Amino acid sequence: MSLRDKVEETLIRIAMMGVVPGRWFLKPPDPSTITARSGVLSIEIVSHCWQYAHLLAYQLSSLVTFAPARARVRMTVFHAEEDTRTMALLQFFGGLAVPGVTWNWQPLSRTQLFRRSIGRSIAARGTDADWVWFTDCDIVFHRSCIDTLATLLQTRRDFMVYPKEERVTAMLAETDRVLIAERDRPKVVDIDTSQFTLMENPPKAKGAYQIVHGDVARQVGYCEQLAVFRRPAPRWAKTYEDAAFRWLLGTSGIGLDIPGVYRIRHVQKGRYGDNRTAALVRGNIRRAKSGIRER
Repeated sequence: MSLRDKVEETLIRIAMMGVVPGRWFLKPPDPSTITARSGVLSIEIVSHCWQYAHLLAYQLSSLVTFAPARARVRMTVFHAEEDTRTMALLQFFGGLAVPGVTWNWQPLSRTQLFRRSIGRSIAARGTDADWVWFTDCDIVFHRSCIDTLATLLQTRRDFMVYPKEERVTAMLAETDRVLIAERDRPKVVDIDTSQFTLMENPPKAKGAYQIVHGDVARQVGYCEQLAVFRRPAPRWAKTYEDAAFRWLLGTSGIGLDIPGVYRIRHVQKGRYGDNRTAALVRGNIRRAKSGIRER
């Protein structure tokens, strides 16, 4: 990352501490322009994947195994064509006809993909959905998740909502059977829910759990008002834009009791690619931090 990007990100993070209000950069939408939608809602799920096909397999499989009955889902995945395993996975799932689900694969250059806000803003501006769920590819939408969400969203006009709780695994090593289930070939897979522990989310939306009203997404995009979050990155950038997005909108979101939200936690990050030393160091740090939080 360039020095310019680091400086701008640092200044934005300082501003978000209360030094500067987000409305200096973005005037939030007028609530009167937000339509209360009801009936069978359309929900666009927006995910990014770089070298995480083994995790994305569970996410896409959950929409196959637990296809929505009370919503129409458009599953959007931003990816890079150099990631051949992800390409093979998307080709496999793209060939599956699932009632209520439309697949939408969106290739980007690596440098665009590595700045997640670029893809999220493309999706936000272009969506036709009633609501948009910005997520990560290690999130699984299990039994009753999407249908309950569609019920809870009836006639709501909030800018953003999020699940109050999630169920998570321990920090899994790359050799764990969960992470190798898909590796021989793309296929539909399912999690063992007994491996997950219930955790309450903090009283705000997180990056993978920002469910935004479609009218809001179309009006404001995703952090377009902050130049650093529009610039491609040479490697996967830390996702400070998620907190910046909430800061710009002036909301931490409204928590909802959404069941069936699972997250597969994993030690090795796909962003480090074949750099095993970096992966090992970062993995040990992540494991230590996780242990501290759990205690």
